[in-house]
Amino acid sequence: MRLVVFDMDGTLIDSVALIVETVTAAFEALGEPAPTEAAIRAISGITARDAMAILAPGADEARIERITNSYRREYQSRAGRAREPLFEGALATLERLRHHPDTILAVATGKGHTGAVTLLGAHGVLSWFNSVETPTHNRGKPDPQMIETAMQKAGASAAETAMIGDTVHDMRMARAAGVKAIGVAWGYHAVVELEEAGADIIVDSFDGLERAIDKLLGA
Repeated sequence: MRLVVFDMDGTLIDSVALIVETVTAAFEALGEPAPTEAAIRAISGITARDAMAILAPGADEARIERITNSYRREYQSRAGRAREPLFEGALATLERLRHHPDTILAVATGKGHTGAVTLLGAHGVLSWFNSVETPTHNRGKPDPQMIETAMQKAGASAAETAMIGDTVHDMRMARAAGVKAIGVAWGYHAVVELEEAGADIIVDSFDGLERAIDKLLGA
């Protein structure tokens, strides 16, 4: 058995432009100074509230709540398949993996559960995943609970599991869960950051991703 757990934003879903635009609009709507693109890219993968707290250092609880609610409003007005496409090669790779006789797929994302399943459904791939783990029902990254829940539902051990993601939060979550960590070079965080966060392998294409899974978990 192999359990392959995917992050969404920056790994399967090309959402960089949307997230930068949405965070910027959320701050501007409240008359707050907008964070830089580099700062916004750094917070991808964690919960919206935790992200807004980082982007508004020193803010009190009420201010963080206002910014978070503004972000959610701006995101809901923009989100959807057209603005959040799958990366090139993602669909074909998922198709091959789901037909592998010993492979189970899952998702561990910082998106809320409703948004995650809606987007995966819009792309026609929701049923391909054994479970979709989110901070709605688990602790957020880099806490390992999402991976642990996915393993429990799949009946997989840590030795049989790999986490695939584009951020240091994904790599740290994988290390905390005791599973293999595969970083992808096309997302939010730089390769050197992924390496420093504990990635076992970094890949720069979806073709390379399949080879990495075979190497770490067996073919």
